[in-house]
Amino acid sequence: MTTHTTRMLIIGSGPAGLSAAIYGARAGLEPIVVQGLQPGGQLTITTDVENYPGFREVIQGPWLMQEMQAQAEHVGTRMLWDTITSVDLSGAGKQGMAFRAVGDGGDVYEGETLVIATGAQAKWLGVPGEEQLGGKGVSACATCDGFFYRGKKVVVIGGGNTAVEEALYLTNHSPDVTLIHRRDSLRSEKILQDRLFANPKISVVWNKKVDRFLGDPLAGGLTGVALTDTVTGAASEIETDGAFVAIGHAPATELFKGQLAMDDGGYLLVEPGTPKTAIPGVFACGDVMDHIYRQAVTAAGTGCMAALDAERFLAEREFAAAKEKVAG
Repeated sequence: MTTHTTRMLIIGSGPAGLSAAIYGARAGLEPIVVQGLQPGGQLTITTDVENYPGFREVIQGPWLMQEMQAQAEHVGTRMLWDTITSVDLSGAGKQGMAFRAVGDGGDVYEGETLVIATGAQAKWLGVPGEEQLGGKGVSACATCDGFFYRGKKVVVIGGGNTAVEEALYLTNHSPDVTLIHRRDSLRSEKILQDRLFANPKISVVWNKKVDRFLGDPLAGGLTGVALTDTVTGAASEIETDGAFVAIGHAPATELFKGQLAMDDGGYLLVEPGTPKTAIPGVFACGDVMDHIYRQAVTAAGTGCMAALDAERFLAEREFAAAKEKVAG
């Protein structure tokens, strides 16, 4: 068992965690990034990325994360592959290594500050064809992938706020959007429903559940979805070029239950406009605290904010300690 210590401990290695690492390293904090089960985050399973600033052409998600990691390491970040199994935040307010995390293999990670960038995962249906056609017609992010379906027919699966917002957004690109819902009424806010029903580009298919995504991942990708009527049991199919699963996201916050405040969806609560949690020295950035935007660029921005705030926290604490020593 090895104990690793740092002025800035970062849990998570997506755009938020690596951006925090870059800024933290440039400030001389010698950050440690514990990469987790999916080093690089969700972008490592995203093929085409067309909306990250600075690139004229479509780039690949895994390549972008490799470049971010290389930059973080170049400026002084230590990247460690491990999965955190427990976190102890009870040392908050103390000088020195106040925050402690334990990895799957028994290694201990201690930091004077802690940046949480564990992200969130889209919830999937778990039906045949979903995994095979992921990135080939099946997506969980309209704002990420809707652009690729300009002028094409798409479907959105779900009935809550996320599904309705995704359907409305997709009308910016598609003239034919179908919302598929397993019940006979939506769970979304009324104002969103009013906008949905008033949009001539959107139709709603009620009482239908998706049983299978149709198509060949090696020959053109998604071609349609197979449905079952939840009332009659009748089978049917809808032809489509794109399918967006919009049944919510699950933030990776299990480690922090009982230690940090969360909203009803499990997202970490922060001071508005900042990455600051209720515990001084602990910061949350990226999708783990953002249930609205969930974009790589916004995650990177909040990662930058977390590092800058961590640097200020340490500087203010050191100034206060020096002042107290002089006064004493």
